[in-house]
Parts: sequence; structure tokens; C-alpha cells
Amino acid sequence: MIQHKDHFHGSDLEKIEHIYGVKKEEIISFSANVNPLGVSSLLRETLASHIDAITSYPDREYTSLRNCIGAYVDIDPDSIIMGNGSTELISLFIQIEHPKKALIVGPTYSEYEREIALGGGTSLYYPLKEEQNFILDVQDFTAQLNESIDLVVICNPNNPTSGSVSQKTMRKILDVCKQNDIFVMVDETYVEFADNCSEITSIPLTAYYNNIIILRGTSKFFAAPGLRLGYAVTGNRDLAKTINTRKNPWTINSLAVIAGEIMFRDSSYMIQTRKLISGERSRIYEMFSRDSRFKAYPPSGNFMMVRILDDTLTSGQLFDRAIREHMMIRDCSTFPFLDNKYIRFCFMMPEQNDQLLSCLLKA
Repeated sequence: MIQHKDHFHGSDLEKIEHIYGVKKEEIISFSANVNPLGVSSLLRETLASHIDAITSYPDREYTSLRNCIGAYVDIDPDSIIMGNGSTELISLFIQIEHPKKALIVGPTYSEYEREIALGGGTSLYYPLKEEQNFILDVQDFTAQLNESIDLVVICNPNNPTSGSVSQKTMRKILDVCKQNDIFVMVDETYVEFADNCSEITSIPLTAYYNNIIILRGTSKFFAAPGLRLGYAVTGNRDLAKTINTRKNPWTINSLAVIAGEIMFRDSSYMIQTRKLISGERSRIYEMFSRDSRFKAYPPSGNFMMVRILDDTLTSGQLFDRAIREHMMIRDCSTFPFLDNKYIRFCFMMPEQNDQLLSCLLKA
């Protein structure tokens, strides 16, 4: 096993190539959590015919695109804010709200803490408990909320645990947050992969609560991370107006606007994606659940986190084993509250998943 201090993410294929000598083009990334179907077939067939769009500036209000997304998520388009990926929207929201103290449900994505720190705030973590399968205990969580906290951050479904918070539970959180003047930021990057998406998404709650903002994008479900197309949904019109005023104009280019309008209307692609992920999620979870060397946590997203129970194995060893067979998984030891006994991998095409299963589950 190569000894190194690097921890690799789904976009770090160049590092992998340098350290392991495996060509990045030959690596199957089970770490990036991107839809294995690739971009929408409708998009692939039609986007090139719109190339002349780059000769003009896009509508700086993105009216047509917001209408399209509004129809897709069944919400008033005026509640939608467009951004250059959800990363831009997280940054703008933090700059505007300027939270002094945030409570982040973890382990989770590190970008939230980074943006809060850049804004001069501090972050505390509410740790999800392993003995509860990393599922949020809402009663205990809300008991921790008080007026000293300005912001609560929840990734739903959560990365890397793949657990989710129901819309019903989110209502309870929002009620307590409202009482304590706390804003809630919910990252729904992976919610579209969930079997029960309508029971998890918080978007309908924006019609009743003005202390919530929901982030989504096209990087994962629509397999278009390079497009840098994200959006936020909030019922707080003052916040939406402030973000749009602060935002630089035309951060979404003309082709990305057209691509978004095509993708959000490709219903056959969405159905195909959900069918594929749902079937593979159930199959792979069942296989790991039957193996005494591992503990699999019930997944809601298009990825699964697994705890290694075998004392002779570590996450680094399994990462190393997989990469030598040209597959990349996520060593979760760099996430808060996790150690070298946790790995995460996404669901790819069935034959690729079989290859990974053969690698990880072999004696």
C-alpha cells in the first residue's frame, strides 16, 4: 500500500494519476456521486443546435429558466434564485446573513464551515450518532437550539451518511428555529435521487416559512458539474431581492440557461435515473447488510456509507485496493466524527457496481 498524506475527493483524478500511475481516463469514480447515465440524452441531442445563443447576453433575470424550474419543483418562480452552481449561492447567502454562530449537522460537506469562516463566523457541529445509524434525533437536536445561534445548516440527504430528514421533521426544526430567530439553510443536492423525494424535500415549506433557504443544482442528478448551474428556493422575498441585487450579472452563461431548460423538461431521463438508482441502492445495501465485516447505513441518496467492522481493514486499505483495480471510493476519515473505519461510494451502472462489490467484498 502506498503511504501518503493525501485524501482524495471525487474531482481529484489528476492526483490519483500522479501518485498511483493509473490514467485518470481509466478510473471509475465511485467518489463523485454523479448520475452514471451521464448528461440528459435530450440535452446531448439538442444543445449543439443552440450554439448561436452565445452571441447574445442571457436574460439577466433568467425568467424563462426560472419558470422552467418552477414547473419542475412546483413552486412560484419568484421564489427561485439562480446561481453559478450552489457554491455561489451559499457564499452570497452567508455574506448577506453574516451568521456569527452556525450549527451544522455533521458529519457533512466541509464547504459550509469554510464559507461561514470566510464571513467571520464560527461553526459548531451537532454530531449525528452512529448508534442511531446517523439519523437525526429531532427532539435532542431542537433542544440544543437557542438565541445564540444564527444559522442551522442541514444537508438532506446528508453527505456522506446518505440519511435524510423528512419534511414533517423539518417542520419541527423550522418551528423551533423561528422561535429563536434562526435561519435554516438546507442543501438538497441529492434529494432528487431519493425514492420518497416528495416526503423529504423542504421546497413546499417555503410557502409557510420565511426562515429557510434551499439549495439545489445540476451537478449530481443531471450529471453536469461542469455546467455550474445552481438555484436556491426561499419564501423570503426580501432575502431573494438582496441576493439578486448583490449578485454579479450574467453569472450563468447563455448555453447553461438553454441546457437547464432542456434538462428540467427531460422527464424520461428523470424516470430512468430514479429506476436505476433505486434498484442498485436496494441491491447493494442488501449485499453489504449480509456481510458481517461491514455495517451499511440505510441510504436515501445515490451513495452509501459503510462502516468497516473487520479489525484487519481500514478505509485507506480499501481505497488502495479499489484504486489498484481502477476504481475510486471515498475514504471518509477526513469527515468530522468519522475515522478510518468508514467509506462512501456512489451507485454506478450495474456492471460497474458488480466490479466494485467484487473488489470490496472479497475475502
